[in-house]
Amino acid sequence: MSDLIVGIDLGTTNSEVAAFTDGQVRVLGPGDRRILPSCVGLSASGELLVGEPARNQQALYPERTVRSIKRRMGSQEMVMLGPRSLTAPEISAVILRELVEWTRLSLGERPERAVITVPAYFSDAQRGATREAGALAGLEVVRILNEPTAASLAYGYGDGSRHTALIYDLGGGTFDVSVVTVEGDITEVLASHGNNRLGGDDFDDLLAERLAREFQKRHGIDLRNGHASAKARLWWAAEEAKKKLSQEPYARIREESLAERNGKPLHLEMEISRTDYEALIRPLVESTLDSVSQALRDSGRKPGDMDAVLLVGGSTRTPLVFNLLAERIAIEPRQDVHPDLCVALGAGVLASRLSGRDVDRVLVDVSPYSFGVSFLGERGGFPYPHCYKPIIRRNTPLPLTRTERFYTSHPFQPEVDVHVYQGEDEDALKNILVGDFTIGGLTETEDLNEILCRMRLDLDGILEVTSEEKLTGRSKQITIANAMQAKTPEEIAAGRKRIQDLFESRFGVDFNGSPGGEETDTEIIEGEFEEMESGGAVVERIAVTGAAEAESLMGRSRKLLHLMHDEDREEAIDLHERIGAAIESGDSEALAAASRALTELLFFTEGQIGFMEGQVGSRPN
Repeated sequence: MSDLIVGIDLGTTNSEVAAFTDGQVRVLGPGDRRILPSCVGLSASGELLVGEPARNQQALYPERTVRSIKRRMGSQEMVMLGPRSLTAPEISAVILRELVEWTRLSLGERPERAVITVPAYFSDAQRGATREAGALAGLEVVRILNEPTAASLAYGYGDGSRHTALIYDLGGGTFDVSVVTVEGDITEVLASHGNNRLGGDDFDDLLAERLAREFQKRHGIDLRNGHASAKARLWWAAEEAKKKLSQEPYARIREESLAERNGKPLHLEMEISRTDYEALIRPLVESTLDSVSQALRDSGRKPGDMDAVLLVGGSTRTPLVFNLLAERIAIEPRQDVHPDLCVALGAGVLASRLSGRDVDRVLVDVSPYSFGVSFLGERGGFPYPHCYKPIIRRNTPLPLTRTERFYTSHPFQPEVDVHVYQGEDEDALKNILVGDFTIGGLTETEDLNEILCRMRLDLDGILEVTSEEKLTGRSKQITIANAMQAKTPEEIAAGRKRIQDLFESRFGVDFNGSPGGEETDTEIIEGEFEEMESGGAVVERIAVTGAAEAESLMGRSRKLLHLMHDEDREEAIDLHERIGAAIESGDSEALAAASRALTELLFFTEGQIGFMEGQVGSRPN
């Protein structure tokens, strides 16, 4: 018998197979395919379809397609596949046989033994059904492996030392959270909790419901009743929108000819924001946090006892999941192993060990640094133009693309300066500036203008940064080569010097933010400056002597009133009144004095206002 043993993640939405090849554990598949949709169907001609073809026909023939069969494992329920009646293990066996074929195509050898994963909370009946599915597929199931244990192996928690980790697994159809201790080859599940009826499919259901309501609102037709094909297409569109919203702040949905009225096709075209989508799914995500708390209580552990929080399952890509979990556990969750492939890779690690291979963990390509941009935010209760927001977070698998939204800092702003940094500090100036550019010709609107900043980082370390005005699509892009290459101490020192020079030229202070190199809590800027860049404009410090210049100065001030602190706003309004009185009385000395005072105030205000206002924390209502 061959010593080949494969690791299989038999998932609710997708399934994968992994094995040891070319010196490491890899997920296998034909061509570029690595993920097999856990979907089985019969075509109209009676041909058996597995994976993507079955998934593709679901919209047209939902009655001839079976998905999410994992939810029925262990039950006696029969499943209709067109005219055929099959058990859940029989459907699962079809999926397993396809993965066996993928292995043969990849390695030239058909596996006969496998490690298959199951959720930690699976009952004996469900585990028995999984073994039955393996036998029906012609596989000897040498081990049924708990998915949390597989995840811990994929993340490398089998190095001999002792770790305690919380493993949060949110897949397409099931959710479970486990508290585990790992020491050497022994993984002990201290406690598990979850919901085998909760997953990304439920997120899709909520979003599809939203799309159906929108279609009914526009056309007066309820696609949820008597329109099976249209309903399936809405679900498909919802799934694709969900995936996009994990990376982008907006998703545009267009489905044509969902229904007809008087022979005229009716379409659905709409845009949904990540904010609206996350509001839809928030109750479901928050329910998973109840399971997290229960698992911690059952294990006798506290959040502070966790060495790590490991994310598993494609639905953990949803930013809301990451953010709420980070708040609850006070640890930044790890997502450096591909969430869809994590369990299969862990099963592959165990399978490789059982076949005599010495494997510690899987090898993955991740971004070693965070990349982001600076924006106007608030630090210490004051506006600060050099806040830093990571768009690509360190230890995220490559390649990847992420987009975040920002806002111009004031109305009628014609351009924005985009400063791209590498690093982890909340203060952008303490990170490494890797590039900058200006996007001009913006629509000069009374409202703050929305700017989308997109970053794409590939396996070769090439970072593409694009900023786009959402209203018009006007954009500007730069490409930064070797973005992931470690900086030498000399390069870091040179970069800090450039930042310091920039900081001093703009504010007359040193890199620590205080005059004369002394660190103080409040910045004090003294002396005369001829000009200073601020928010894409040039602020000139001049003596204003005429009424026209004074009126222009007040107009500039009025545009910024809503961004000023209360005391500054009151001072500006007082100066407006003094300037108006001086103009009316013809008192040139009073006019010059009040104008100089207002110029000073604007100098400070515009110096604090950076090129962008970030979405998080400082987004306008």
